[in-house]
Amino acid sequence: MMRIHRALASLATAAALLAPACWAATGPAAHGAAGAVFAVVEGTAISTQEFEAALAGAIRQKFYHRRAPEEQLAALRQEVTDGLVNRVLLLNEARRRGIRPDEEKVRKEVMAYEQRYRDQPQWQEARVQLLPALTRALEEQSVITQLETATRVVPPPDEIGLGAYYESHPEQFTEPERVRLSMILLKVDPAAPAAAWEQALAQSQDVVKQLTAGADFAELAQLHSGDSSARDGGDLGYRHRGTLPAGVESGIDKLAPGAISEPFRLLEGIAVFRLVERKTAQLRSLKDVRRNVAELWSREQGETQWRKLLARLRSGADIRIGGELLHSGAVDGSTASSPAAH
Repeated sequence: MMRIHRALASLATAAALLAPACWAATGPAAHGAAGAVFAVVEGTAISTQEFEAALAGAIRQKFYHRRAPEEQLAALRQEVTDGLVNRVLLLNEARRRGIRPDEEKVRKEVMAYEQRYRDQPQWQEARVQLLPALTRALEEQSVITQLETATRVVPPPDEIGLGAYYESHPEQFTEPERVRLSMILLKVDPAAPAAAWEQALAQSQDVVKQLTAGADFAELAQLHSGDSSARDGGDLGYRHRGTLPAGVESGIDKLAPGAISEPFRLLEGIAVFRLVERKTAQLRSLKDVRRNVAELWSREQGETQWRKLLARLRSGADIRIGGELLHSGAVDGSTASSPAAH
């Protein structure tokens, strides 16, 4: 039984703040709730048990050791609270709009869950008790997902909007600086003794001398390099800024095209580089990135519409946390977390 309950906790974590599988109170506060009441949202009670389960799920999801640092706990509690409050408001809005669960999708998800645990005696013993809660969680997730999808739909941008977004986000459409490099790698086992590394360093310094004297880089790479690029004369192709180790990148920055680097110690051994070509960062034309601009614009506009919906639903809503009325401006809809997004 404990294993099944852990599995349901996993479902709650996956759905995050959307629909914990063991929601005990979704009806009016007047009908009562299981355990102490943590919050009441438009007459719907959220129990302390639900809050603690959602908080535990969020901690499992965000922190490797399943323990939130003390300095981050208050913010996480607020995030979980916002998510649970938003969930109730969004379910109410979905019902107001007549959105129904995708019954076929829910049925398939329940079947997949049963398929996963069908051979476990604990599941067979508990399934009658657990299936209603699981099904309800999936149905609620379905209607909120449909509401969010519909809210985020925006018409395509016009030419003015497209151009304005492109001009105001140049960093999104700039091809970063690239360098084309060749490398000779004198391989050394990371666990090798210091003497092996010293020998490789001495050999690399000799390689640098030969290259400086006019030796062909490709020939020396094919002769000495232990990297797979040796068959291509050491050619590594183009690399974007930030993809090289910090020490190597700073050294490459000092080179002019055609220059040979000093030896660098890498995890795999000692390397010598040749800078073949440098291409500076370049803003791509709107014509070339038009589709990407339109997609990013639509995503941003959809996010804005979703946050506006959350803010509108919270504005004026009767939200009481621990018995205290939460004023509509107490939680800004622009920062409130989206249950369906977690």
